[in-house]
Amino acid sequence: MRKLPLIPLREVVLFPHSIYPLVVGRDFSKKALEKALSTREKEVLFVTQKDPSIIEPSKTHLYKVGTVGFVITEFQTPEGTYRIIVEGISRVRLLDVKFNGSFYEAEFEIYEREEVENEKTYALSRIIMENFRTLTTYLSGFPEDLLAHLFARKRPLEIADFVSAHLPMKADIKQSLLEINDTVKYLETLNKKILEEIEFRKLKAKIEERAREELQKGQKQIFLHEQMRQIQKELGYKEGDELFGLREKIEKSGMPEDVKKHALNELRKLEMTPPISPEASVIRNYLDWLLAMPWDKRTKDRLDLKEAKRILDEDHHGLFEPKKRILEYLSVLKLKGKITGQILCFVGPPGSGKTSLAKSIARALGRKFVRMSLGGIRDEAEIRGHRRTYVGALPGRIIQGIRKAGSKNPVFLLDEIDKVGMDFRGDPYAALMEVLDPDVNKHFVDHYLEVEFDLSEVLFITTANNLHSIPLALRDRMEIISLAGYSEDEKLMIAKKHLIKRILKEVNLKPEYFKITDRAILEIIRRYTREAGVRELERKLSRIIRYVVKQYVEKKEKTEVDLRNLNKILGPPPYTMVESEKKLKPGVAYGLAWTEYGGEIMKIEVLLMEGKGELTLTGQLGDILKESVYAALSYLRSMGKLLGLPKDFHKKYDLHLHIPEGAIPKDGPSAGLAILFAILSALKKKELPSDVAFTGEITLTGDVLRIGGIEEKVNAAKRGGIKRIILPEESRSDIKKLRKELKKGLNFYFVKNINEAINLIYPELFHKKIKTETFSHLTPLKS
Repeated sequence: MRKLPLIPLREVVLFPHSIYPLVVGRDFSKKALEKALSTREKEVLFVTQKDPSIIEPSKTHLYKVGTVGFVITEFQTPEGTYRIIVEGISRVRLLDVKFNGSFYEAEFEIYEREEVENEKTYALSRIIMENFRTLTTYLSGFPEDLLAHLFARKRPLEIADFVSAHLPMKADIKQSLLEINDTVKYLETLNKKILEEIEFRKLKAKIEERAREELQKGQKQIFLHEQMRQIQKELGYKEGDELFGLREKIEKSGMPEDVKKHALNELRKLEMTPPISPEASVIRNYLDWLLAMPWDKRTKDRLDLKEAKRILDEDHHGLFEPKKRILEYLSVLKLKGKITGQILCFVGPPGSGKTSLAKSIARALGRKFVRMSLGGIRDEAEIRGHRRTYVGALPGRIIQGIRKAGSKNPVFLLDEIDKVGMDFRGDPYAALMEVLDPDVNKHFVDHYLEVEFDLSEVLFITTANNLHSIPLALRDRMEIISLAGYSEDEKLMIAKKHLIKRILKEVNLKPEYFKITDRAILEIIRRYTREAGVRELERKLSRIIRYVVKQYVEKKEKTEVDLRNLNKILGPPPYTMVESEKKLKPGVAYGLAWTEYGGEIMKIEVLLMEGKGELTLTGQLGDILKESVYAALSYLRSMGKLLGLPKDFHKKYDLHLHIPEGAIPKDGPSAGLAILFAILSALKKKELPSDVAFTGEITLTGDVLRIGGIEEKVNAAKRGGIKRIILPEESRSDIKKLRKELKKGLNFYFVKNINEAINLIYPELFHKKIKTETFSHLTPLKS
């Protein structure tokens, strides 16, 4: 075992039996060189770095095999670097590396190969020399004296080391040669690498020759075009006429043959049309649009599912089911290599991440991203374009978006597809059916272009707040992915990981000058916002950060936001949480509703008064909701005797049903079960448990039917402090699909009919009255 100063090499490998020039520039390397030069032997250990970008390597950054070199000459430049010539002496194996404060020192052992000199090794060395001579014919400027040095050598290992040192290959390939222990294998591998390099150089020379021929051909075309230019000039065209270059642009545009033929016909029309004619301007604009389209331009897809998952997780917290569906979709795209099947449609409340998910998909695929808002579009021409006969005609917004992207395979977001209108100017939905049908859109014809443009490579994604207004035929062409909104915990993480960082960056405030507690963020979520997404939360956080910025600018002080100063900054909270501990009055029940903004807790109030059996409904109730009230009343009348309800209550009492927040229209069948219990509570004058909510459609025969929006409703219940939910048995499978963290802290009770639900809340009503029905599978709820 020996010890020597060590110089790490970058992108260079020193071999034994070879002489090599080196530049020593790093301080610790210069100190190591100076130490070696101060000794009589002038020996240094040279080991190559695995990663040349590392400035100060450690032992792990160095290869295990290196070479001891003898410094033949050295020269220090005015800049302070050393230029040295080194001769490789022996191959060694690195044992340990230590930094003594000035330079690296290494412990090593000699690791020479066995000198095998027989007919095979001598034959291999002769073959290596001849092949290397052939290789040098492809290397411009290779010194002849180096070849002379090579052919002066006789021993196989010396020949191999000399050739390896001067091969035009990367350092990692040379290092792999240095590390081979077996002499015969070393010679065979080296010969193989030389042959591979010869083949590469031959192919490169062939490609360069072909490129030169193409260049000469192009110069010939330029000469002919110049002659044509002079002829056209003699015929009366001006020297700077733009028509000269249009034909060449059409030829090079990559248009399909039928489109190119059509464009050349239009160009001939333009050449025959006087420049002052209005028609000339129309044709010229049309040709500009044809030339601007990306007929053969496309971005290369990056179909790395791990990277796609990383990007989706980085950009969005939560949304596990939508991310899973997106990755499944991308898996098919990776396997097949092209888009097939249905179009993705993200459905969810505002601020739930629909648009940003589409952007993340584009980023994951490495595609261009185009967004088109469909909100308020009523004219079919917005999709298909106007015909050229109209003054100021333009292509539709689909073609405009493709042109803007500059690629025929972008990710194209059709935002707010549920907000499309329809009037005498046509039906935009009918035009969208052609755009979004993968079997038809490869032949899409815009009214302005009048030629086919292939949209089959475009990844269309649509977004909507609800599906009710989208025609069934269009909905059938889309793969629906629901985004239910975020839970409190998810909103908290989104605020901490994304929103606050983004707002601080926008206002240029350093993070150390702003701090907000988790309890303050939760207070904002619960009492200052009421949404399924995070847009209102972002606005509130922006307002808080602007307040902090004002404090910093005026007083140069840090501000911590907590529950003590939150009201001072945002004012009194506009919303109150459902207080599950509070005792409800008779006639009040909590229902769960779905809105396009997410789930909501709906308070239903019923007041019973002596009268003549009149029914009053207030709170902007829709027709379906009113029908649920009638169905609940009819069922209670039919069961009045069994339930012990007041005799002829429908004649002796007036009933007033009200759902607060009367300015907001309400509709849908899922409130039927909650309405029935509100009426039953009023009639029996018995309050309902305040931590129980109901959802389910009811029938006249007493069945409780399946309802939608389960995830949104459960989200709302959890957000509002509800602990127990009574819902249809048919919705059990929907509950099983929900995430565990969403179901945590909630109890679900599934009922097939109204009587089972009544037995859960008021078990004493059925005591010894209904002999034929049993509720042994249900445990009554305790108040």
